[in-house]
Amino acid sequence: MTTIRIAQEADAEALPDIEQSAGEAYRGIAELAWIADDDNQTVERHRELIAKGTCWVAVEHDDQPVAFLSAELHDDTLHIWELAVRLDRQRSGIGRALLEKAIEHARERRLAALTLTTFRDVIWNAPFYQKLGFLMLDDALAGERVRQVLRREVEHGMPASRRCAMRLVLNQE
Repeated sequence: MTTIRIAQEADAEALPDIEQSAGEAYRGIAELAWIADDDNQTVERHRELIAKGTCWVAVEHDDQPVAFLSAELHDDTLHIWELAVRLDRQRSGIGRALLEKAIEHARERRLAALTLTTFRDVIWNAPFYQKLGFLMLDDALAGERVRQVLRREVEHGMPASRRCAMRLVLNQE
């Protein structure tokens, strides 16, 4: 049984290992295999995001995280920095549950949208988010903040032609 809960400071130590495990999935894509060996977010960065109250973990019976979603509030938008599920727990609905929790949080706070950047052509990236209503944004619609995120990713070595920005607009009543 997997439970989604808000991340706590003590969870930060486990998150880089989850990120590392999740990255192993890229070994099957020759041009992106390097991601499996790339640096992970630091424990300190995870602590920063956890302190903002916009980071969730999926835990199992032992209350140890097996996945996480870290995000940050920017004006009226929740920006998802990372969604990572341990390799051995992928394709079991955990990522979807974490994303649905973030969407629920954004709706409760009456935010306008969620944003993220991802690979446009990797099945567990853009196509996954599209199934939940996210739309790919062209450069003009992405907005300056998200364009800066994409630029930093390209500077870090991400192939610009494969990256995209996405947004889920929340219908407010």
